[in-house]
Amino acid sequence: MSHNDGTPPSPVRQETANLISKDISLSVNYLPSKFSSGLLSPGARRRKPKVDLSVPKRGGGREAFKSNEPRMPEEGDEDYDGVTGDWFGRKEGGRTHPRMRWNKFKWTLFVANVFLSVYALAGLISCLLTWFDVFEHADIVRVGNRTELILSTIAAAAATITSVFGWAGILLNNRSFLAYYTFFLWICFALLVTPGYLTYKQRTFNLEGKINSQWSRNLGAAGRLRIQNRLHCCGYYSPFVEATVSQTCYARSVLPGCKAAYLQFERRVLEVWYTIVFSLVPLQILIILAGLLCSNHVTYRFGKGTMPKAYRLSLNSMAVIMDNYASQLAEQYGLDVASDILARSRSNLGQDSLAYTPQTASVSSASGGGIGRTHEGMGM
Repeated sequence: MSHNDGTPPSPVRQETANLISKDISLSVNYLPSKFSSGLLSPGARRRKPKVDLSVPKRGGGREAFKSNEPRMPEEGDEDYDGVTGDWFGRKEGGRTHPRMRWNKFKWTLFVANVFLSVYALAGLISCLLTWFDVFEHADIVRVGNRTELILSTIAAAAATITSVFGWAGILLNNRSFLAYYTFFLWICFALLVTPGYLTYKQRTFNLEGKINSQWSRNLGAAGRLRIQNRLHCCGYYSPFVEATVSQTCYARSVLPGCKAAYLQFERRVLEVWYTIVFSLVPLQILIILAGLLCSNHVTYRFGKGTMPKAYRLSLNSMAVIMDNYASQLAEQYGLDVASDILARSRSNLGQDSLAYTPQTASVSSASGGGIGRTHEGMGM
């Protein structure tokens, strides 16, 4: 049933080859060997048929990662990316409660996001309390370290929002949320180290000169007054040097100058500030690594569980599949059985309107000569 060496290929075979190279799904190379045996045994089926070891199993979840378990996900999987269940993995309606099984990657993300949420909320609350002037010397920070306080508030707020994305992705098994979560972690890292760098540079390099310039040029009368009231001082060196007059600060006031107290306060606050920030840097790096390594493995499914575009069926692909299927049936069961099964399968699947190639049309005919011409076109 094969061509001779000097015989040119038939037009039908050449047309089919050209069609495969352009518009045919790659699934035509595999589907014919996986057809169900139900067409060959038209009797009533049981609801739970016996497992056919020759056919790969379907379904995702943890069981798909056992040895020799190549599977494709189904709609009823327990880890269907949060689409078919509620927020915590239960099925729709709440009647069934499958056992929750988190993999090690999901637990890693969970622990990492707990740390992120804790330090983000703690930092955000501290910044808000400072803005609301809850602490004793919070007003000094608002006046003298306003830029660093703004950046720290933005960093804490961004980390809090990022942790919300993380919880949504972890609880819903949503890899899109986790992808945004991992990207935002880098932004949080940049926002975290920025106030730490500014406070370290300000304290380490000529802090006294920066305080002198700030008091003379940047604070203004209102800012100097607020610092004088909090530190209980008057003027910079004395009441006669750049002082703002108030009920406690005047020319004959006995209060000391503000330079020593303000300089000591800035040294202490700035040191605590950058120490806290730089101590969080290793933790943030670990959280980023956890997101990079684990966000795509929150479930044991590979990718999104969808059929790749190159393997999706089309009308032309179904025509080639039916041709190959008919050829296999004709070889195994004879021409009459192949013709009958092919006719019934076309009617059951509603494929009478498909634009079959001439090869398929010859196979689907009831005559034996039609099947023979199909085999000649396939080169078998």
